[in-house]
Amino acid sequence: MVINTKLSFAFLLFSLFFLSVTFSLAVANVDPELQLCKSQCRTYHEFSHRQRRECEQKCEDYHGQNHGEGEGEGGGGSRIVLNSNTDPEKQLQQCQKQCERQREQQKEQCRRQCQDTYERQRGEEGKGGGGQSGEKDEQGRQQEQGQEQEQEQGQEQQEQNPYVFQDQHYTASLETNEGRIKILQRFHQRSRLLRGLKNYRFVYLEANPQTFVLPAHLDAEAVVYVASGRGTLSLVSQGKRESFNIKQGDIVRIRAGTTIYMINRDKNKKLRIAKLLQPVALPDEFQPFYGPAGENPQSFYRAFSEELLSSALKVEQDRVQRVIKQQNKGVIVKASEQQIQALSQREESGMFPFPFGSTESKRVFNLLSKEPSISNRYGRLHEADANEFQQLQDMDIAVSYSNITKGSMEGPFFNTRATKIAVVVKGEGYMEMACPHVSQQQQGQGQSTGEQRREQQQQSASPHYQRLSSPLKRGMLFVVPAGHPLIVVAGNNRNLEIVCFDVNAENNRRESLAGDKNIVNALEKEAKELAFSIPAREVDEVFAKQNEWWFFPGPRGGHAYA
Repeated sequence: MVINTKLSFAFLLFSLFFLSVTFSLAVANVDPELQLCKSQCRTYHEFSHRQRRECEQKCEDYHGQNHGEGEGEGGGGSRIVLNSNTDPEKQLQQCQKQCERQREQQKEQCRRQCQDTYERQRGEEGKGGGGQSGEKDEQGRQQEQGQEQEQEQGQEQQEQNPYVFQDQHYTASLETNEGRIKILQRFHQRSRLLRGLKNYRFVYLEANPQTFVLPAHLDAEAVVYVASGRGTLSLVSQGKRESFNIKQGDIVRIRAGTTIYMINRDKNKKLRIAKLLQPVALPDEFQPFYGPAGENPQSFYRAFSEELLSSALKVEQDRVQRVIKQQNKGVIVKASEQQIQALSQREESGMFPFPFGSTESKRVFNLLSKEPSISNRYGRLHEADANEFQQLQDMDIAVSYSNITKGSMEGPFFNTRATKIAVVVKGEGYMEMACPHVSQQQQGQGQSTGEQRREQQQQSASPHYQRLSSPLKRGMLFVVPAGHPLIVVAGNNRNLEIVCFDVNAENNRRESLAGDKNIVNALEKEAKELAFSIPAREVDEVFAKQNEWWFFPGPRGGHAYA
């Protein structure tokens, strides 16, 4: 098995290098060839965490050699690699000089990368105890290696949980000085176990205070949740516009092809928005289309021939080109206080076409203003489905928000039909889930085909459940398939807040596995004795003791993850 893994590792590296040559493109803000190489490393499941890191480093090394990064005038592109033996101050100066040779729209990103590299190198110097004796340096290196091994073991254990997504699983990012838009990798690329979510994508937007997000439309249906901050959202369709203020807890349904733009009208806080997308043009693929734009992001108007565009707009070609080539600051830009005030007025131009016959604006639903479905001193649950928010009707999606009191827990429970896509918006904690699928995959490794077949036949009659666990912190995402029992625990320092998009929500039910309304308490005495093979009295002493429901006190003394 080890030999096969090494051969697979070597073969993949060779394949990736071949792909790098085949897909040799001009280096832009995010080099597609390097991005492709790295994404292949991350999705190859036979690799350990260390092997993935080695693979990604090989990608960078090979890319640097082929593009001449950091080598005089020929080293074009937005990514700068410098000699690690040079003094960090000199490296920073060299790096900044190279930035001046970039195109105008790439200079700022280049300078930022230089500064990040410089700060990272200075930090590493401090850890290594630069200037001390060789013996102390060696001790420091050994200590760092030990810490690194412990960290890798934890990360490798986490990598065995295919239902958890972290920063490294975002495969694309549109980033400026004023914010960023992150796109999560396809769910089914993380694991075949998630192929039920093949036609769903997740996007996370973060905009700095008093900024403007450029207008664009998507070839995807979208459900938006405002995780934090305050803004003004504008929608344009059929030549008509509607604007409304948004705040934490708001849910907005945005139909495919609707032009959307927004501002962060807060002076101090970032605007954070989670989006679940359902592509309509190509399965599991979507694209933003920027019209009112320029060089960066590129306006789709520029794809048309100048004479046709001039005729359509009834304006001279040079005037048209001047308008659609000016913008070069990216998708999120700084706005003046006067511009923010003007865009916050929520003016409407005509009546916006609503799909369900209503002439009133029902596009925003605040989840946190709704009475919680479940509430006690250990947490509260807010939920909205198509019955409360009609805009969700044809997407078969529900949205929920759990606020788990610090040191408390939610569950165990499971959904009967819905697959839960959960995003941590605040706090820290950990989760545990019972899963039969990962256990079957692990048990099948190292067995012959005949042994696997016999094992699978036995497992189909008597499944074995694997406990999948993971620490949780803000920005992490995890998936809970239908029927999978789940427990989520908040850390001891602050509440854990999670927003969930439930896919296949119609006719879904929540089933509690502990507490006042758990399924075991509803069984007859004889059913309990037959199922557990012990007297029903002993079953009741275990399952009927907890008087709370849904949210409970957490384990005493906390947990290693918390």
